Amino acid sequence: FNTVCANAYVQPVISSYLRRLQDQIRAAGASCPVHLIHSGGGLMSLDTAVLFPVRLVESGPAGGAIFAADIAARYQLNGVVSFDMGGTTAKICLIENHTPRTAKSFEVARTHRFTKGSGMPISIPVIEMIEIGAGGGSIAGVDRLGQIRIGPRSAGSAPGPAAYQRGGTEATVTDADLVLGRLSPETFGATAIELSPEEAAAAIDRGVGAALELDTERAAVGISEVVDENMTNAARVHAVENGTDVAGFTMIAFGGAAPLHASRLCDKLGLHELIVPPGAGVGSAIGFLRAPFAYEAVRSFYTVTHDFDHEAVNALLAELTQEAESFVREGTDVEPTIERRVHMRYAGQGWEIPVDLPAGEFEANDHEQLAQRFEKAYEEFFGRPIHGLAVEAVSWAVRVSSPRPAAEPIERATATTDITGETTRPLHDPALGRRVEAHIVERASLSTGDRVIGPAAIVESQTTTILATGDEAVCQADGCLLIRVGGGRR
Repeated sequence: FNTVCANAYVQPVISSYLRRLQDQIRAAGASCPVHLIHSGGGLMSLDTAVLFPVRLVESGPAGGAIFAADIAARYQLNGVVSFDMGGTTAKICLIENHTPRTAKSFEVARTHRFTKGSGMPISIPVIEMIEIGAGGGSIAGVDRLGQIRIGPRSAGSAPGPAAYQRGGTEATVTDADLVLGRLSPETFGATAIELSPEEAAAAIDRGVGAALELDTERAAVGISEVVDENMTNAARVHAVENGTDVAGFTMIAFGGAAPLHASRLCDKLGLHELIVPPGAGVGSAIGFLRAPFAYEAVRSFYTVTHDFDHEAVNALLAELTQEAESFVREGTDVEPTIERRVHMRYAGQGWEIPVDLPAGEFEANDHEQLAQRFEKAYEEFFGRPIHGLAVEAVSWAVRVSSPRPAAEPIERATATTDITGETTRPLHDPALGRRVEAHIVERASLSTGDRVIGPAAIVESQTTTILATGDEAVCQADGCLLIRVGGGRR
């Protein structure tokens, strides 16, 4: 019901927008078809998007997850924490075996400590992630208990943070990053914006410092630590909900603000390896180019394994396959791949888990095989199955997609040359809790095997990668920065 209402609510606005977009693209001389990425991580036609605009709700973050999954495949990483932090939100996704986790529903706007049930559920196929109001433009303030709070309100792009000198007056995460030396007017990539450290400091004093009787530096540290802890807590909650221990995982950071905060998040999560790819500031957009044509058809059908209606299930799966194939073949004539799964649970449970299905039709006696598949998946999620309970199948899904090319493995480059940079600037180092002189290194000047040892700021037009004391970054053959987090500190 929520999903139908949400789709109907946004459909007139999105339909009008997409039709105008299509007309203007054609008027500009582009005759190629227009495709959009959907929340499940695939491409779909504009006509399909007009019918089901609710499927676009998490399309941008889905592109980021695909971007991270592609890097995970190239580096042969089986466990990845994808960290995408932009101007208004931070998104965290778990990627295992080079594949983002997916779900059949998504909660929009969780309001209570990122917990399940505190948002509005939308029943659409989606790349599973957690999203919180923690971006560069998130506004900082002090609540009635004297605690610093970050977001969910944001300064947005207009007027933006106070440092942008475009009318913003409230303290934001970007203002704190500027005061702490992570950003600098000399190396900020947006040429149309002239950063003002004075305006940033004044906003922090008004919004946080005065209420807590802190000087500008300590108030900025407080803002930075709170937003980092918020994102860390969100990652912990997301991992627990998925039954995953992220120890030994690698973080892949992208988005304009993520490389500024990623090292600190790794410290808090106990992660020792971080990758900042080239084009990190527009990682989600790059992910769109990696996305296959894909559509997932989902339908509810309740049955139990001990009274399995195999004929009804076969008919349902055939209908779902036909529905999904019809949408995919609008965008590509390549023979698609077909994946089928069912969401199952023990009787009495309120949360289902996905179970992959084999190809072909079910026979009358296949209920035992289905129950075994569920128990194996349940054991992977929760450590052990529960014997003696009936097993229920709740909903069925078929995903049809164009095949994706195999990733070409990257051989890790080792350090051959130490790079220090020609200039330095004062930067607050959270590892030491004080200001240090950090080397400023242009990312474009780095070659394969070049190593930068923290404290340092590796600057580029779209973002800045901050290395704390003890961090080491080695430039790889594909331009990625492979960072060993805190090796020197440990």
